[in-house]
Amino acid sequence: MQSATASTPRSSLFALLALAVGAFGIGTTEFVITGLLPRVAADFDVTIPTAGILVTGYALGVVVGAPLLTALGTRIPRKRMLMLLMGLFVTGNLVSAVAPSFELLLAGRVVASLAHGAFFGIGSVIAADLAAPDRKAGAIATMFTGLTVANLVGVPLGTLIGQQIGWRVTFALVAAVGVAGLAGIALLVPDLPRPQAAARLRQELAAFRNVQVGLAMAMTVLGFGGVFAAITYIAPMMTGPAGFADSSVTWLLVLFGLGMVIGNLLGGRYADRALMPLLYVSLGALSLTLLAFTFTAHNQLAAIITVPLLGAFGFATVPPLQKRVLDQTAQAPTLASAVNIGAFNLGNALAAWLGGVVISAGYGYTAPNLVGAALTGSALVLAVVSALLERRTATVGVPALGSAG
Repeated sequence: MQSATASTPRSSLFALLALAVGAFGIGTTEFVITGLLPRVAADFDVTIPTAGILVTGYALGVVVGAPLLTALGTRIPRKRMLMLLMGLFVTGNLVSAVAPSFELLLAGRVVASLAHGAFFGIGSVIAADLAAPDRKAGAIATMFTGLTVANLVGVPLGTLIGQQIGWRVTFALVAAVGVAGLAGIALLVPDLPRPQAAARLRQELAAFRNVQVGLAMAMTVLGFGGVFAAITYIAPMMTGPAGFADSSVTWLLVLFGLGMVIGNLLGGRYADRALMPLLYVSLGALSLTLLAFTFTAHNQLAAIITVPLLGAFGFATVPPLQKRVLDQTAQAPTLASAVNIGAFNLGNALAAWLGGVVISAGYGYTAPNLVGAALTGSALVLAVVSALLERRTATVGVPALGSAG
């Protein structure tokens, strides 16, 4: 793996910004569908919970694509693999833009999603590799800034365009962003040495024997999944119980995106200093915020306050959870990093599905918030278990059960 000193600080920054552009496009297409669900449902004459399959399908595509494409990518230099992934992403969004049926739209979403996990997984490794040892989480957060800015700018703008012009135009514009990301990676990301495929893949797979890796990924599934239980149904929740106009959803998504940017930056800053305490605080606060949202979603002012808190606490968990996996798989991080991105999306799929279940059962559009609070609270319990197990292992001075290292 190339050392961070192999590139100048300026070239490293430009490389991170190129990765952030790709992340911006991916983040926009992942989240923009939440603001467009009512329009898509109406156009294809399906229910809101059925349209929610577009969220679940995308998330499951990430879960499948992350390990599969990352494993295949062990035979390809990382830069070239990132370029191929962005090409796949562009193709999926173009299919979505012209889809004549709900089924083909779903197929386009899945095609785009296949690139998601491997892109962030490989990108996280490159970002960390370009940084000094005490700034790796910050470098990862810089790349993920593209994802959070997508929610501050891309998702609200895409929602507005989708509402005013048409959701197909939104997907076409996202494809254009993907082309820009592809060009940036080609020009600015350094060529990294290709790992030896067979030996490298064995090392990557061996990392999953570490029980702490499993716990970290379970925290990822449950913790960030809680956010998606709420945000998947934010449009009907805000236009229904909260009583906002359709046009207000755009600005509520801006607030959510602003919270994400702040949470991601703070998470990246403090994960290098106090990773586990940060997880305790962010997961605990996120669970309480989701619980509160069940009630604040009925009041416009309270909802305006809660939505950015949801984004902030949710994304404050992302850098520490990703760094936790990288720390536990330091000798072979690429596959585990990508699978952890898949774990984020497995949580998204699980939460979106459970949210649709409670809505279909007649509990109302605020019920998914309770699902999210339960999922995130479970992640907090796992974080405590992980820390206690690590402390016990350090005390006895022997490797944890199943440790790969």
